[in-house]
Amino acid sequence: MPAFEHAPHITELLREHARTRPDQEAVSLVRDLDRADGTTTLTYRRLDAEARRIAVWLQERFAPGERVLMLYPVGVDFVAAFFGCLYAGMITVPAPLPGQYPHQRRRVRAIARDAGVRAIFTDSTHAAAVTEWAGAEGMDGVTVLATDTQGEGDPEAWRMPPTSRDTLLLLQYTSGSTGDPKGVMVSHHNLLHNVASFQRALGFTDRTRFGGWIPLYHDMGLMAQLLPALFLGSSCVLMTPNAFVMRPHLWLRMIDKHDIGYSAAPNFAFELCRRRVSDAQLAGLDLSRWEFAANGSEPVQASTLRAFAQRFAAAGFRESALCPCYGMAEATVFVSGRAHRPPVVHRVVAEALEQHEHRLATEGQQARELVSCGVPEGYDVRVVDPATRATLRPGMVGELWLRGDSVSRGYWNNPRATSANFGAVTAEGEEGFLRTGDLGLVLDGEVYVTGRIKEMLITHGRNLYPQDIEHEVRAQHPELATRFGAVFTVSPPDEEETVVVTHEVKGRFDPEGYRQLVARIKVTVSREFGIRVGGVVLLKPGSVQRTTSGKIQRAAMRTLFLANALPVLHEELDAQVLHARQAQPQELPPSLAGAGQGAEDFPG
Repeated sequence: MPAFEHAPHITELLREHARTRPDQEAVSLVRDLDRADGTTTLTYRRLDAEARRIAVWLQERFAPGERVLMLYPVGVDFVAAFFGCLYAGMITVPAPLPGQYPHQRRRVRAIARDAGVRAIFTDSTHAAAVTEWAGAEGMDGVTVLATDTQGEGDPEAWRMPPTSRDTLLLLQYTSGSTGDPKGVMVSHHNLLHNVASFQRALGFTDRTRFGGWIPLYHDMGLMAQLLPALFLGSSCVLMTPNAFVMRPHLWLRMIDKHDIGYSAAPNFAFELCRRRVSDAQLAGLDLSRWEFAANGSEPVQASTLRAFAQRFAAAGFRESALCPCYGMAEATVFVSGRAHRPPVVHRVVAEALEQHEHRLATEGQQARELVSCGVPEGYDVRVVDPATRATLRPGMVGELWLRGDSVSRGYWNNPRATSANFGAVTAEGEEGFLRTGDLGLVLDGEVYVTGRIKEMLITHGRNLYPQDIEHEVRAQHPELATRFGAVFTVSPPDEEETVVVTHEVKGRFDPEGYRQLVARIKVTVSREFGIRVGGVVLLKPGSVQRTTSGKIQRAAMRTLFLANALPVLHEELDAQVLHARQAQPQELPPSLAGAGQGAEDFPG
């Protein structure tokens, strides 16, 4: 049993580490791997003192339970402010910096207003821009504080507020991939239970060093990377997402140089590394101590796992270090995972999967690959028919339902969405489940995720997963590699749904080059999936809408397509698709106005 699992609350956990290991590194930010002074570090003693200083400022102004918006780049200042809020009994609301594009700024405004924040924390570098943004969004009464200044409060004046395991500490806002932002209410108990379940599933210890580049406003970066390290009394090393995107090999160099045993990222990051890390960069790497390479937050691709393991075997990376995981904000973050073994991959008959059945493929059969995301730790899991709520037999694909102490109490200030997703009852009368909205199955106790219910493509009586088409198109066309695509269907009134493929393109082509690429994409989809593509839209890089975790927002892309609001390089649409666009003109919601301008929403 993890030593921290039954702590009275998280504040006491950090206070204990400050007493017992005061001079140990808690968290560091790497700015330059090649400079002796290129890293900023907080010890547990310093982190505790900074948290108390910030907490005193809050306690002098607000009652426990007020919400504080956290707008920081990746770094140690976020960590000090996060614990400062906990020390004061406040509820933290992590969010990305507002950015320069209108849809980004509106999204952060929507989060701030929904949470009813009383203060906005940032650092001195961004304080002026954040203050300007807050004023422009009508939040003049909300105090903006740069917490990296030294004048807020006397750490010795801090007093512990009333805190229990049931106390809320965090609103984790997620738009998911299909809806508007909703604030998941996370308590001390949820988080302690979830990290303990995570540790039992994977087996990391207080001797494991953690690190990575995932933004701390995202649940994967905060609760599946930073906080496990600090709960254990270990260390977490951070780098900025922009550094990774510009030079992916820096992530791997950081893992090597800082002796990191656990680092997590979405599937696209592993794909980016295996494609863009050069032989010269590979030659200097030692990845033999990377024990837990957690892959989650978006569909895990078997081809990426194989290619990454093969590419970096020369650097000592072991295939058994790959840890495909499944999680979601509504369940705090972690749901299932398994370590210390090669990934388990099933080749299943594509036609059977379309009928929601698992049947292993034989040689020559058209197949899809499903990756095991390990054993659900700390949960009861049911696979349920989403229409009838009947529990399905093993080997059938249905909606994944979860029950356990990591499941949050619902969405902040949103009883309708809470009642729709939490406290679900099966047709057999089993109560208290979270409806995940994810389709999948459980075999031999392990979870296999196949897709999202709301994003399923239903065409000519067939059920297809958009991520399978996106992956195949990207894998077979180098012009699309490392970029993003979104596949969805549209239909004119009283006609069948038809498939539209949108995809970002690397580089520029002449008109004939674009036409040839479109033709090849159509052939690929027809050959691999047996369906006709009614439209192909080639886009500028950064145009595909994604959540803060990198998940494709296919519903948003469909809306932008129908409104003719995408930054198109080249498109070819048949009469049925054109009719659908003309018959269903879409007025853009405020959250999408100005979207699709070629700006990367993630990493950020």
